[in-house]
Amino acid sequence: MPGVMERKDTQPKKVVILGSTGSIGTSALKVAREIPDYMEVVGLAAGRQAEELAAQAREFGVKHLAIADESLRETVTGSAPAGAEVGVGAEGLRELACLPEADMILISIVGTAGLQPALDAIEAGKDLAVASKEILVMAGEIVMSAAQQAGVKVLPVDSEHNAIFQCLEGNAGGPEAVRRLLLTASGGPFRTASADSLEGVTPEQALKHPTWEMGPKITIDSATLFNKGLEMIEARWLFGVGMDRVEVVVHPQSIVHSMAEFVDGSVLAQVSTTDMCFPIQYAVTWPHRVAHSLEPLDFAALARLDFEEPRSDVFPALRLAREAGTRCGTLPAVMNAANEVAVDAFLGGSISFPRIWGLVEEVMTSHQVVDSPSLEALLEADYEARERAREELR
Repeated sequence: MPGVMERKDTQPKKVVILGSTGSIGTSALKVAREIPDYMEVVGLAAGRQAEELAAQAREFGVKHLAIADESLRETVTGSAPAGAEVGVGAEGLRELACLPEADMILISIVGTAGLQPALDAIEAGKDLAVASKEILVMAGEIVMSAAQQAGVKVLPVDSEHNAIFQCLEGNAGGPEAVRRLLLTASGGPFRTASADSLEGVTPEQALKHPTWEMGPKITIDSATLFNKGLEMIEARWLFGVGMDRVEVVVHPQSIVHSMAEFVDGSVLAQVSTTDMCFPIQYAVTWPHRVAHSLEPLDFAALARLDFEEPRSDVFPALRLAREAGTRCGTLPAVMNAANEVAVDAFLGGSISFPRIWGLVEEVMTSHQVVDSPSLEALLEADYEARERAREELR
């Protein structure tokens, strides 16, 4: 059972952060500043933010680093602490994932680049804190099976999955005692918009999320509800329930982060202010709870909490995700890959907002699903889906 950690009885958990300059990564570093007795950062990786990565390394005294672009290695090396080792690209990520002194690898890389490092970390006996949905969407069966065999933990960082994780603690009945998992969604910036009005949506409008501050890819996914569709598939693997027991409810205030309903009709919800530091800290300190200075809830100020059915007729992403998560095999990887291409095209101004899910559905429909795929088959399906999506765009 979780308990309060009033004083440090063990050494701080040594954490590697893959994606340290993104929104999740910077929140994780905020947590590390807050609870230095319980979290020590020992590795950092970033995409192209070389100066920011080096500044993070100097602040936390980190000497194991990775940058995506070879041309930026010298920039990082020149500004990082003396003696720092700077890896590059996919190999650099894989090296950090297996860092001998690390206890946990926090993966917050957008897209599929975190999959191989996740599998490497599991093989090396490291616990995972997962913020990258694509890892479990693409290869949930492979990742969870590998983690079980290696005896390592996969701890969710997404606020919704972390909420469900907390709601299920102490559930002696296991997955069979769960009637439904209820993922909450803010509804995005177009929650009440008509279907006709979506045709004229611009990237600038879609990037204005009403609740969360996130990177561009996940913000667009929140606007289309593909983000919630990916979370449905992720929940299916994290918590061992079928897709028929994973549902979405729109909750504009984003205060109830998700809920679990049990077979006796009881519903448990995890509630907190809107700050990613909450789930990140709990993933790092689990199974303990540690005091912090984050803002507590003011229930009187909240006044009300609203819940609505998602408009699946206007936003087909949930239907497509349920289809992919039910069919399994290579279909979730194909859906994810096509969506990444479509989002890039929309942000680049070459397709309309509704065309995102139209393109995804076309690629899914044309795909020949491979059941129980190997990692190689998943990566091949991912590649072919991207090529097919680009072909459709041309």
